[in-house]
Amino acid sequence: MASVLYSPRDPGLKKRDELEDMLEERRRSSDARHALRCYAPAVYKGLAPREVSALRGAVLQSDALQHVIGQVSAECGERRELVQEEAAHLLDEMAHRLRLGTVRFFAYVLSKVFKTLFRSVRVNEEGVQRLQQAIQDHPVVLLPSHRSYMDFLMMSYILYTYDLALPVIAAGMDFMSMKVVGEMLRMSGAFFIRRSFGGDKLYWAVFSEYVKTMLRTGYAPIEFFLEGTRSRTGKSLTPKTGLLNIVMEPFFKGEVFDIHLVPVSISYDRILEESLYARELLGVPKPKETTSGLLKARQILREDYGVMHVYFGHPVSVRSLAQGRVKRSQYNLVPRHIPQRPCLAAQALVGEAAFRLVRLQEQAMVLRPWTLVATLLLQNPDGMDLPVLEEQAAWLRRLALSFGAFLDWPDCKPCREVVGAGLALHKNLARVSGGRVRLAVAETPGVGQTAEELAFDRAVGVLSCASYRNQILHVFIRPALLSVALRTANSSRKDEVYTCFNFLWTVFSNEFILCPGASVQDFEEACYLLGKCCAVQESQQDIVMSEGGHATLAFLRALLDPFLQGYQVVCQYLCKETEENLRENKFVPAARNFALQLILAGVLTLCYEALSSDLQKNALAALVQLEAVTKVKVGDQVTLKVNRRAASSLEDMLGTF
Repeated sequence: MASVLYSPRDPGLKKRDELEDMLEERRRSSDARHALRCYAPAVYKGLAPREVSALRGAVLQSDALQHVIGQVSAECGERRELVQEEAAHLLDEMAHRLRLGTVRFFAYVLSKVFKTLFRSVRVNEEGVQRLQQAIQDHPVVLLPSHRSYMDFLMMSYILYTYDLALPVIAAGMDFMSMKVVGEMLRMSGAFFIRRSFGGDKLYWAVFSEYVKTMLRTGYAPIEFFLEGTRSRTGKSLTPKTGLLNIVMEPFFKGEVFDIHLVPVSISYDRILEESLYARELLGVPKPKETTSGLLKARQILREDYGVMHVYFGHPVSVRSLAQGRVKRSQYNLVPRHIPQRPCLAAQALVGEAAFRLVRLQEQAMVLRPWTLVATLLLQNPDGMDLPVLEEQAAWLRRLALSFGAFLDWPDCKPCREVVGAGLALHKNLARVSGGRVRLAVAETPGVGQTAEELAFDRAVGVLSCASYRNQILHVFIRPALLSVALRTANSSRKDEVYTCFNFLWTVFSNEFILCPGASVQDFEEACYLLGKCCAVQESQQDIVMSEGGHATLAFLRALLDPFLQGYQVVCQYLCKETEENLRENKFVPAARNFALQLILAGVLTLCYEALSSDLQKNALAALVQLEAVTKVKVGDQVTLKVNRRAASSLEDMLGTF
C-alpha cells in the first residue's frame, strides 16, 4: 500500500525498518560472478521493456511534441522539417542509451570501489521489497536525497544487486562533457539535461515529452533529485518543483491511473567531498567534471569513509495526494496534447508535495554518533574534556531519540568507545590532546601565512564540521525556534510566544525545510516535544520553562546562534553598502568580504559560518521575502534595491534573539 504524506506530531512514533549490510555478501563472493549473473527484473505490468529506438520514435511522433514543433515553426518562420530535425538533435543529446553490458561493467567496478571506501552499506530490505512491488503495479519516481556524487551510482548499484528494474536518471550536462565516462553514464541509464532552459520552448517540449513518455509506458523508474543539486552544507535544500510538475502531470491529465513517488534517504558516516564543499562555500570555484579529474581522485580509495545508509521510504501515491484537491475533469476541456499551465490547485499540491517528500527524506535519514559530537564541539570552540564530551554526547543522544531521531548508535558499546570511534574516523576535523578535544583548526598563522589565509583555513575546518551538525538540525529545528522564542517573548502567553516563533519561522524558511503554511503545526509539534522531554510546562494559555529545562533550552538556542549572527551580518552589510544599484552576482563575494573583515577585527568572534555563501544566499532570500530588499531586472542584470530602514530594523530584531 502507498502511504499518504503526513507530518506526525511525534516523529519518533513511526516504525522504521531494520537495515542490512549489502556488502557482506560481496565480501564473500566473486565480484565478476555478481556482475555477470542472470539479471531478470520484474517490470511494470509484466510488459516487455521497450527498445531505446522505439522510445525515441514515440517521443518524436507524439502529438504533444508535434504541436509545439508546429508552433515554433510558425513563430520562427522556419520549415517544419528543420524544426523536426532540431528536436531530434535535442533528444539525441539528452537521451539515455541503456546497455546491460555497461551496467555489468559498472557493477563489477563499483563492487571493488564500495568495498574499499565503506565498512558497510546498510539498506532496508523491506523498503526494497516495497519498491519492487510498486514498480510492477505503477509508474515509479525515485527521489533520493543528494549529498554526494556517490548517490546516483549507489542507487543504480543497489537496484541491480536486488534485481530491480534499473532507473533512468536525470543528470546535469556537466557529466556529458566527461570523455568516455559521460558516454558510459549515458549507457548505464543517465539522461542529460541543461541546468536551465530559459525560454527555449522546443527544448522544454522535447524534455518534458521524453520524461512523460517513459512514465506513461512504465519504461523504467525515473530518478531525480528534488533538491536539484548536491547539498554542500549537510542540510536539505529547498526543493525544486519543475521536474515534479512534469512527472505528476500524466496523472492530472488521466493518462495513468496512479504514480508512486518514493523518497530515498542516503546518509554517510563521512562525506567524500567534505573539504571540497567547505571551500566552495567560501568562494573557491567548483572543479569542472572531467575524466582526468576523476582519475586524480583515486587517492580517496586510500581513505576510510565508515558506514553508508540507504533507506527506501514508503511509496507515496499521487492519486491519494490529489484526492479532493485537484479536479482532473478540467483537463478534459482542452485536448491532452496541447500544453497548458497547471491549475492553481495542482501547482499548490506539487509545491506542498515537494516539501513533504523532503521532510520524509529527513525523517528517515540515519544519523551517526559523530553528528552529536560535532554539534557539541561547535558549541564549545575552546574544547571539551574528553569525559565531559562523552557525558554530553550520551545526554544529547537521549534528547535526540526523544525527538524522533533515527540514530545509529551501537547499544552494546560504552559511550567512550562510540565517541572515540567517531573521533578516530574524523581525525582531520577534531583532535585529542592532553585529554581535551577540540576542533582541528590552526591556532596561529603558519610561516608566511596572512591573517586572511589563517581565517580561511579555520573556516574550512568549521564549515566541514558544521556539515555534520547540520545533518541533525531537522530533528531539533522546531524546538530550537521555540526555545529562542520563549527567551525573547515578554510573556509566557502562548499567543505571544507564537508571534515570536512565527517571525523566526518566516525568517528561516529558506534555511530549513519548513513546509509553507505549517507554522502553527510546527509550533504545536515544538511544544509537544519540549514538553515530552520536560523542558517546558504547558497549559491551555501559557507555556513556561520547567525547573529542569535550562540545559535543554540553552543547547537548542545555541544551535541557532550561528544563523542568527550570520543573518545579522548580512543586514549590517546591506545597510552599510554605499553602491545604490548592487548587482546580485556581486552580493555574495562582497558580503563574505564584509564578514571576513569583522572576524579579522575581532568584532565577529569565531562565527566563521557567516562566511558561507549558502547562508548569505538564504539570508538574502529572507530579506526579499520580508520586503527589505527588492530585486530589479535591468536587461541581463539583476540589481538589489535595499530598504535600509527595514534591513536595520530586521538586524535589531535578530539581535534581541
